Amino acid sequence: MRYIDEVAIEKIALGAAVLGTGGGGDPYIGKLMAKEAIRKYGPVRLITIDELEDDQLVVPVSGMGAPTVTIEKIPSEHEMTAALEALEKVIGRKVDVVMPIEIGGINSLFPIIAAAKKGLTMLDADAMGRAFPEAQMVTFHLDGYQPSPVTMADEKGNTVVLYPRDGVWAERLARVLTIEMGGSSSVCDYSMLGKQIKTSVIPDTLTLAERIGDYLLDPQLKEQARINKMLEELRGYRLFEGKIVDIERGLNSGFTRGIAKFEGIREDYGKTFTIYFQNEHLVAKEEEKLLCTTPDLITVLDTETGYPITTERMKYGARVAVVAFPCHEKWRTPKGIETAGPRYFGYHFDYIPVEELQKER
Repeated sequence: MRYIDEVAIEKIALGAAVLGTGGGGDPYIGKLMAKEAIRKYGPVRLITIDELEDDQLVVPVSGMGAPTVTIEKIPSEHEMTAALEALEKVIGRKVDVVMPIEIGGINSLFPIIAAAKKGLTMLDADAMGRAFPEAQMVTFHLDGYQPSPVTMADEKGNTVVLYPRDGVWAERLARVLTIEMGGSSSVCDYSMLGKQIKTSVIPDTLTLAERIGDYLLDPQLKEQARINKMLEELRGYRLFEGKIVDIERGLNSGFTRGIAKFEGIREDYGKTFTIYFQNEHLVAKEEEKLLCTTPDLITVLDTETGYPITTERMKYGARVAVVAFPCHEKWRTPKGIETAGPRYFGYHFDYIPVEELQKER
């Protein structure tokens, strides 16, 4: 057990943006909100799954919507706890522990804000090991757990309770409501007891994010050394270095969707690359050659700092290093690939692990 303070938040925000593969919401905004919550209410107690009691009620707290919206419509403090309070009212029990649904961008920090305000404990785990764009793309869904009841809230004071039949219907219904709520909402789903949580979550991901953030903020390391330390930690690969020469990005069905095109620099000079994204980076290619695909992780880093760049922050002329990491083994099962593999997103090729693709290179 330890406590999350402002220093830890700085590191978690940066590391979570790496693991968030370009999505999960803007980490800068999440960092500011989380720091303010810590200053106002005090540090948040963080426990591991080994310290979690079997009978404790654990609830993920997250934001839903297009990351682009969050930059212009910053969530309110009320939003962070309204869905949680609505869930407690529905189930007739107080929540003991909160956790992130994904370890990406702002969504790794939302539960910290709720925990600080409500005086709750935070679990060092999440249900993705990265960020994904849709609500059913969680380990709870892979393990057969149901999301009901689902509670939602917005900054206007609206709260909604849903009883979807499964994670797919939770995504479909909550996405429509999120659009009506102005493109972003807060969500609580998959409320479960500690004994169930322990078997399904991906453990220690907040600590991992903090460790990555520590590498990237280390003043003793140059940017390339920071990236190398991170790649070693995550068993990752450098895909290419390039300059963004074109980017198409827009809101579609509640998501930020787009394509970023790159011209190679340094050792990749003369080559062209493309990244396709839906909130998160999904596919990276050199010409038509596949370099990495979901559910493995693709991250865009600023070559000058080593810091991650989210999909909504990518801009023409930026010089970047694109890296990739293997996903958690749960996403490499048949159900994991069916749920979040390339064919689910409409790409006409099968999933190939990043290490196999890079071995071919």
